[in-house]
Amino acid sequence: MTTRRTLLKNSAILGAGTLSGALRPARAARSDRPNILVIMSDEHDGGVLGCMGNDIISTPHIDSIADEGIRLPRCYAAAPVCGPTRLALTGGKYSSRLRVWGNNSRLPSGPTIASLMNRAGYQSILCGKQHYAKGKLHGFAEIGGQNNKHEKTGYEDRRDPDDESINTASRDERFARFEPGRSSGILNHDDRLTDTTVSFLKDRRAEDPPFFYFLGYKAPHFPLTVPRRYWRKYRGKVPMPNIPAGSVASQPLNYHHLRRAFGVVETDPTLVRRGRELYYGLISWLDNEIGRVLKALAGSEVAENTVVIFTSDHGENKGDHHLWWKNCMYEHATRVPLLVRWPQRWRGGQVRRGACSTLDVVQTILALGGASTPGDFDGDSLLPWLDDKKHAWKDLAVSEYYAHNVCSGFSMIRSGPHKYVYHTEINSRYGSERELYDLSTDPGELNNLAVGSAAICERLHRAMVAELGAEPDELEQQCRSDYSRARR
Repeated sequence: MTTRRTLLKNSAILGAGTLSGALRPARAARSDRPNILVIMSDEHDGGVLGCMGNDIISTPHIDSIADEGIRLPRCYAAAPVCGPTRLALTGGKYSSRLRVWGNNSRLPSGPTIASLMNRAGYQSILCGKQHYAKGKLHGFAEIGGQNNKHEKTGYEDRRDPDDESINTASRDERFARFEPGRSSGILNHDDRLTDTTVSFLKDRRAEDPPFFYFLGYKAPHFPLTVPRRYWRKYRGKVPMPNIPAGSVASQPLNYHHLRRAFGVVETDPTLVRRGRELYYGLISWLDNEIGRVLKALAGSEVAENTVVIFTSDHGENKGDHHLWWKNCMYEHATRVPLLVRWPQRWRGGQVRRGACSTLDVVQTILALGGASTPGDFDGDSLLPWLDDKKHAWKDLAVSEYYAHNVCSGFSMIRSGPHKYVYHTEINSRYGSERELYDLSTDPGELNNLAVGSAAICERLHRAMVAELGAEPDELEQQCRSDYSRARR
């Protein structure tokens, strides 16, 4: 296998500590380097924000970040599933290069975004979800309760290509929690995080060392439970999915298996409508939580010198393409919001329309902090492009999926108007499959142009391999080997 960058010898991680919200950090001379507050939602379709042109959703607080900063409407998750995206963000590399294939994978030892920021003089603080293995914080100090305690087996269930069984129990269990309510694991968790973060910001002093604070909300991840007043705002207002006749039948085999594994081959239209309305309501509820954080920041001593970055780990299909949850490469699942605000450096209301990814966000945070970046980290800093909209940005993003409920892994590249997806070969009977969409003319991704566009597919495939450092079929074999070893 070829590698894209030379590996570094030094892979030491600074030990993770603990930090109470009331604990005062040691005083230090005020740094010109900014504090960095990253707010990450979970399972947030990048198109469901007012600032992204959605005229149904009400998200005034999140929109204010774009109004006072820069929005990047073509940002893509490193993977359309929680664990691999979050561990790629932590480890600074594509999930396949970390051999993080799914939610049950552990992050290997090596430099992390938190340890590198620590070395640069920052306090790296985690408040909320990051999907780490039990006992691992990867350089962060954790406040706001123990949220990262997942047991990691290293194994994920894959589907046999001839398996036509439908897991209706999975569908029924999840759809049963499409309901209004004042309490849920998501609501309670996120409300506690907001309280912790508000206290932290009120207590922070301008002369304190700079912080890199990662706020990991769980909303709008299912269960889709939200107080009734938020649901009421969207009753009868969210349109149903646009699914033309024949569009589902023409999808790749992996996507048919996603429907079977999650039990959504058939869905009650009433529940689909309710789920979509509740999803919008949950985003508005989250917007209110973020508004509390932004208000606390505005009234704090660190307001002027704090960069705010808002993004998500992946999207949510919410019935579009007759799919639910994430796990695929359609825009609803893979495109995530990205907003960046620092009025000291950038005027508000700007837009950067080229493709970028989670890995570019990593490089940007490290560049903002003046941290030394390992030569084998992926992605590129967005700073030159944020500073100058005429900067020659690469306009390229890659995403990968090697996790559960499919028959084989697949990878996506977005560049210019095109999105290309390569589904790796399953076996001698079921070969590889390709998808190609021109999003400038087909934003709904309903017309697969792969047949008849061999030259475009080949160009994009080569670019994807160059970015990942390996052929997706090679990575799929690595993944299967690791799954087999973990299962044994």
